[in-house]
Amino acid sequence: MRILHLLLIISFFFISCNRKQNDQENHKYTNALISETSPYLLQHAHNPVNWKAWNKETLEKAKAENKLIIISIGYSACHWCHVMEKESFENETVAKLMNDNFVSIKVDREERPDIDQIYMNAVQLMTGKGGWPLNCIALPDGRPIFGGTYFTKDEWIKALTELSYLYKNNPKKTMEYADKLIKGIQKSQLITVNNNEANFKKSEVFNAIKVWQKDWDYKEGGLSGETKFPMPVSLHFLLRYSIQNNDKLIQKYVQTTLIKMVNGGIYDAIGGGFARYAVDAKWHIPHFEKMLYDNAQLVSLYSDAYLATKDELYKKTVYETLDFVEKELMANNGAFYSSLDADSKNKAQKLEEGFYYVWKKEELQSILKSDFPLFREYFNIKENSLWENGNYVLFKTQSDKDFVLKNKLTEKELDSKVKNWKQILLTVRNKRPRPHLDDKTLTSWNALMIKGYASAYRAFKNPHYKAIAIKSANFILNNQLQKDGSLNHSYKERKSSISGFSEDYATVIDAFIAVYQITLDEKWLSKAKQLTDYTMRYFWDKKSRMFYFTSNASTNLIARKMEIADNVIPASNSILAHNLFFLGHYYSNDSYAKSAQQMLNNVKENALQSPAEYYNWLDLMLNYTDNYFEVALSGKEAIAKTAQLQSYYLPNILIAGATKKSNLPILENRFIDKETYIYICVNKACKMPETDVVVAVNKIKKSF
Repeated sequence: MRILHLLLIISFFFISCNRKQNDQENHKYTNALISETSPYLLQHAHNPVNWKAWNKETLEKAKAENKLIIISIGYSACHWCHVMEKESFENETVAKLMNDNFVSIKVDREERPDIDQIYMNAVQLMTGKGGWPLNCIALPDGRPIFGGTYFTKDEWIKALTELSYLYKNNPKKTMEYADKLIKGIQKSQLITVNNNEANFKKSEVFNAIKVWQKDWDYKEGGLSGETKFPMPVSLHFLLRYSIQNNDKLIQKYVQTTLIKMVNGGIYDAIGGGFARYAVDAKWHIPHFEKMLYDNAQLVSLYSDAYLATKDELYKKTVYETLDFVEKELMANNGAFYSSLDADSKNKAQKLEEGFYYVWKKEELQSILKSDFPLFREYFNIKENSLWENGNYVLFKTQSDKDFVLKNKLTEKELDSKVKNWKQILLTVRNKRPRPHLDDKTLTSWNALMIKGYASAYRAFKNPHYKAIAIKSANFILNNQLQKDGSLNHSYKERKSSISGFSEDYATVIDAFIAVYQITLDEKWLSKAKQLTDYTMRYFWDKKSRMFYFTSNASTNLIARKMEIADNVIPASNSILAHNLFFLGHYYSNDSYAKSAQQMLNNVKENALQSPAEYYNWLDLMLNYTDNYFEVALSGKEAIAKTAQLQSYYLPNILIAGATKKSNLPILENRFIDKETYIYICVNKACKMPETDVVVAVNKIKKSF
């Protein structure tokens, strides 16, 4: 078996080498990126620009030649990254200017979020905004002096010409500016220890949400504005808050957002899955790239929303999204790929945004024939819904219940028709050139997807979802967890690479806790604890009592940053604080518990002033302001009763369980051979144990 495995690796190596050699022979230009595995970097391997990857050799080259560095950052599914490549980086005149005067580095932001974080911070300080493509000009030592996002060809040439002239003729001025900017980078998101006693009040969370509500779009959902991002974990927090506090207005806002998103064009009505964001206030026109991290977190959100409401639309959304993930983003080994591009080739073989997903009216008429009039009403194929180039993006503006009444159908008839339409259109769509797949595997995003599957299993008890969660978690253990206890960040072509960041540890620990809760297999809890201890050793800052984004072994960066504010993915620090809170309960570990509380106390004022940017911290705060229950199930029926318990939406409980004696502190001395007891405890005080799940649930719900 070992010989066979070795032969397979050698064969794969030679196939890869031959492919790259053929690539070089078929293109006019080939640069150093041809040796990389990142799909984004490989997209630029045949630019006339002499691109280099970010590494020690490239940085030393810039210093040795005393050249400014161009740091150009993007990702495979980024539409405007492709536009700038076509306009500037494929242009020989622009390439000559870059090659003669700069050392040019391409960075995949998904592979190297640490680099992206620093230079994004720099651009935001310089311009007040950020995004991708991100283009920064830096001194030979990496300190930035200029930056922006997308540049037209003329703007790019002008900027490069002026900066090259300035550095050659007045280098002192560039260095003085770099000194000031680097101080700003190092100070941004600087956290100091809050030595005041930790005191979290329910009224403070209430007032913070009141401030936040001014930015909500109650009619269309999401935040007010012409661009709409899903922000799944933010909505998750609001769902939890609204249920625990019986706030009907917030419940309605969350439900409006969930319904508008799944009815909107941001959701792929034919193939399932969500696009990254919508470019209009009604969620109609998406920016068409599909990201693993969005769909992972949305699966968790819609699963819990189903538990809270039993709305079948949410169940359907989860099932369709996971079906998309398994067809489009999942490898045979249980790993998940990163994304699908927004662009695909049109009939003229040119890349066009959204071409794979959009429809022309005449095309739909020809395909659906006599069913087209009903389809047109259901998916709004009307003049006022036309997008561009005569294309339509399918979206709904009414519920199925209202639609069947209006069109004199039964729900069963409509369901049959919709399924038939989707199958017909999917067959046609599958014949189109597919969007490019970014097939690298990122540990942190995979962890989010594992948690998504665990959430779906909790809600729907589909054994397939549980099996996928376990299989994918084992992929992390077998491939990304290293012998020294560390995690790697990326996996591609059977190679694990790039030392992990705090986001990898945070999300994997969280995912392993979630897998434990649906399996009661203490292996996952033990691995979560081991990873937590590793993170404390290599990422923890004793001075601020927060976690750095990079380990203390990281090099070649101009600053060591902390990720504090929540974005579309919560900050690694806020996830780690949650993990410490949970593991503090599981292991009766006061050090973990005190660290979680201190971290929250450190960001408390920021969280209360800017709730939209600290929503996951506020979610943690609810664990302190409301009753938080330890629920331990011990006995031969623990797995079945845990599954029954998880059929309820109970966001303020921590579940532990065992079908035999356990040394886990939360379960010690609780096993009785002939009965399965449910122990409910709050603040180290326990109620009388129960045997009936419904009775136990009622005890917990009385605390809401």
